[in-house]
Amino acid sequence: MLTAFLIILALLAASVLLAHFLPHASHRAAVQEGGRQLRPLLARLPAALLAAAFLAVLIPEQAIASLFGTGSGWLGVLLASVLGGFLPGGPVVAFPLVVVLLEAGADTPQLIALLTAWSVLAFHRVAAFELPMLGGRATGVRLLASLPLPVIAGAGAGGVVQGLGAW
Repeated sequence: MLTAFLIILALLAASVLLAHFLPHASHRAAVQEGGRQLRPLLARLPAALLAAAFLAVLIPEQAIASLFGTGSGWLGVLLASVLGGFLPGGPVVAFPLVVVLLEAGADTPQLIALLTAWSVLAFHRVAAFELPMLGGRATGVRLLASLPLPVIAGAGAGGVVQGLGAW
């Protein structure tokens, strides 16, 4: 976490320096845009983190470990893929949930499958946007082509974890 934060700070510092020397760059516009993007997160993020903390207390670790842990294997990857496809909301919902599942004993391949399904399948987004805008044929083709991706990502993550050993 600290490394990622330091990288972000370094990118920010480099951007500020670059903007300082470019004649067309506006620091004020950048700060205003950053503030505009930050405001919705300031309202959502604390609630999402608090909800994730309550989920961590409410969901029995043994249930998570048996459904999504190391011993769940392919069934756990498939279940995580289905759950991820139906998981509503954006990153403010998905990532705190993944943290809760990880701390409760879920394994990396299952969580990678869940995140991939949430990102690629997103059935709530399909119903709300994709079907009405793109129609049934394009949506169906995309979904059929994308359905195996969470399982493939979970299997790939399992191979990476085996190759790297313990984290």
